[in-house]
Amino acid sequence: MPGRQLGPVTDEDRAEILRLHGEGLSRNEIMRRVDRSARVVTETVHNAGLGFERSGQVQVATEARRIDLEARRVDLAHQLHEDAERLRAQLWEPATVYAFGGKDNEYNDHELPEPPPADKKALLGAAGMAIDRSLKLVPPKTGAGADEALSMLGALAAGIARYAEEDTGEEG
Repeated sequence: MPGRQLGPVTDEDRAEILRLHGEGLSRNEIMRRVDRSARVVTETVHNAGLGFERSGQVQVATEARRIDLEARRVDLAHQLHEDAERLRAQLWEPATVYAFGGKDNEYNDHELPEPPPADKKALLGAAGMAIDRSLKLVPPKTGAGADEALSMLGALAAGIARYAEEDTGEEG
């Protein structure tokens, strides 16, 4: 590489390369510090019976990262389930509907004992989406009865969707 030292590798160069290797520096960092090529650094380290293998450290770090991400996925799935529960609870709570209208674009609102059908449909859709995403993050454990439970949940969701369509006269 241009800018790298040319010529024979001195004992001082070798000693510095091995010292830096002993400090745990990477091959690229050693190259920068001693101004020698990757080949020189690698050969010096290998001739000393050493290497740049960090597979054990990498495996441990990779496993720790995987465990951390799994915990975060489980936490996010839990939060999505809580979101779905809060959305579903709104189906039966009093709601305020409002509109702007008239020639003066006046604001009007009305209190209802529960949301209108179109709003219920939107709430159910959002709750269903939150549950779906949570199940994709952390799929249910399969086992005895798991398929039947999933089938029942699917049938329940389809029935709720049909009810919402019939109640609003809309499809989709």
